[in-house]
Amino acid sequence: MSKNKYRNYYDNVSERAVKVIPLGGLEMIGMNITAYEYRNSIIVVDCGLSFPEEDMLGVDLVVPDITYLIQNAEKIRGFFITHGHEDHIGALPYILKQLNIPVYATRLTMAIIGLKLDEHELTESVERHIVEYGNVIEAGDFSVEYIRVNHSISDSAALAITSPAGTIIHTGDFKVDYSPLFGEPTDLSRFAELGQKGVLALLSDSTNAMREGFTPSEQKVASNLNHVFASYPSSRIIISTFASHIDRIQLVADAAVQYGRKVAIDGRSMVSLVELGREMGYINCPDNLIVDAEQIQNYKDSELVIVMTGSQGEAAAALSRAAAGQHKKISITANDVIVFSSSPIPGNEKAVQKLVNEIAISGATVINKEMHVSGHACVEEIKLMYSLTKPKYAIPVHGEFQHRKANAEIAKLLQIPKDHIFLLNSGDVLTLSDSRGEVTGAVPHGGIMVDGLGVGDVGNVVIRDRQNLAQNGIVVVTFALSKATGELMSKPEMITRGVVYVRESENILTEARQVAFDTIAAAVASDPNDWNRIKAVVRDKVGSYFWQTIKRNPVVLPIILEVE
Repeated sequence: MSKNKYRNYYDNVSERAVKVIPLGGLEMIGMNITAYEYRNSIIVVDCGLSFPEEDMLGVDLVVPDITYLIQNAEKIRGFFITHGHEDHIGALPYILKQLNIPVYATRLTMAIIGLKLDEHELTESVERHIVEYGNVIEAGDFSVEYIRVNHSISDSAALAITSPAGTIIHTGDFKVDYSPLFGEPTDLSRFAELGQKGVLALLSDSTNAMREGFTPSEQKVASNLNHVFASYPSSRIIISTFASHIDRIQLVADAAVQYGRKVAIDGRSMVSLVELGREMGYINCPDNLIVDAEQIQNYKDSELVIVMTGSQGEAAAALSRAAAGQHKKISITANDVIVFSSSPIPGNEKAVQKLVNEIAISGATVINKEMHVSGHACVEEIKLMYSLTKPKYAIPVHGEFQHRKANAEIAKLLQIPKDHIFLLNSGDVLTLSDSRGEVTGAVPHGGIMVDGLGVGDVGNVVIRDRQNLAQNGIVVVTFALSKATGELMSKPEMITRGVVYVRESENILTEARQVAFDTIAAAVASDPNDWNRIKAVVRDKVGSYFWQTIKRNPVVLPIILEVE
C-alpha cells in the first residue's frame, strides 16, 4: 500500500491513528524489532538478531531487513531498547551503520550496547541516552516512558508509548517476581495507573503463554545452586549459562564465597560482561574471588567453580570445545559436575542434547533440571498484565505462532473482543485508532544473513549452493585450450571432493574423465572460440554421468587454462 493510500485511510477513518509495524520477532524467538509510526514520526523498539537455522550453512547471524526504515529515515526519532539480550540488541551495530539514529536504554543495557559498538568501532559516532525508570522521552509525536519489569537480566523495562492516538504498552520480555534477588519487583502500580487512564493496545510477551501458573522466582535457583555446592564438595563444578545473565553469575559468586571456592570465567563474551558487571556494581564479590582461566590448573577440584558459555550447545562456545577435547585450558573429567543453568531456546534442543551426551561419555555428572527459572511471564502473569492495563486491543508478540495464539486465548478470557486481538505477521502494518484497528498493508521484512564481515551478500542462491555442496560434493574439471586456435592441448584433469571415495572408485573417475574428454573434444570441434558454451556442455555432461552412475548430483566446475 502506498503512502498516499495510508493518508486516505487517515482521512476516512481517523486523523488520530497510529501504525504498529513489527519488522521481526513474530515467527520465532529472536530478531525482535517493532516500529511505531504516527504521521511524521517513527520510533523503533528493540533491534535484535536471530541465530541461523541448521540449513543456513556458514551463516553467523541473521539481522532484520530495515528497508522500510531506510526509506523513512527522516521520520525516525530513535531506537528505544527494552533490555540487553541479543535478541533485542544484537543487530544494533549492523543497523546503526545504515541508520545513525539516537539510542535510548537503561544503564546496564546501554553498557552492554557500548561493548558491541566498541567491537564495531561505532562508539564515537552513535548518540546514546541512558534512561531511568519513570523517565519520559519526547520523540516527535511520541512520548516514551520506561517502566520497571523483572526479567532474567537487570535493568529490563516495559515501554508506555503515547501518541495523539492513545497509549500503547510494549511489555518487552517480562515476568512478575514478587521477591527478586536483585532490584525491585515489576512496577505493577504504574501499569494499573496507565490502565485507569486508558490503554489503546498492549503488545505482550508470549514466550510462556502455554505454561500455566506463575514463573518461579530466582530465589528457587539460589536454593538449588547451594544444594549442588553442598552435595559435591570434592568435585569441580562447571556452570554454563548465558553470558548476559549477570544475576545468575552473582548467585554463583555468592555460593562460591559460602563454600570456599574460587570462580574462573571462560568465554570471551562472558569475561567481558563479568568485568562490566563488576565495574558497574551489578556483580559484588571479594576482589580475590575471581581468578584468571589460565590459573585453573593451580587449584584442586574442590577449590574451584568455572562459569562458561555454551549452554545452548553452540559448537564454538567454551563448553562445547571442552566436551570435544578441543579446549586449551579445560578438559572435562569424571570428577566434574556440569550444571546447565538455562533452558534450551526453541530450535536448540538437539544441539543441547548432543552436548549433554558428549559430556556424559566423559563420566561427568550432568545437572540440567531445576537450575534455571524463566525470565518470561506464564499464564497468570499475562492475565495480570491484561487485567491491570485493560487494553482496547491485544497484540501478542515475542514468540512462535503457537505461543502468540495461546496469548490471544488469554486475551479472550479477559473479555477482549475477538476482532480486537491481532495475530500479526512480520511486515504487517496495523493501523489503530480509538474507533478501529485494521491491517492496512505490508512493508519489506525478513532476515539479512551475516557471514563473517559480509552483511547481506549471502542470499538464498548462495545458501542453496552451499547446501548442494554439502549434500553432493564438487567435481573440478581442468583442461587446457590453445589461445590461438582453441585446440585441446591435453586430456582433462579431474578432482572430486565429497562425491566418492577415490581409492575405491577409480573406475568411476576414469569413465568420468573420458566423458569430459569426449565432450570437450566435440565442443571444441564445433566452435573452439565459445568457451562459455564449452564450460556449460562439460557441466551438463559430467553432471549427467554422475547422476546416471551413482545417483548423485555434484556441483561441476569446469576450469579452462589458456595456453599461448
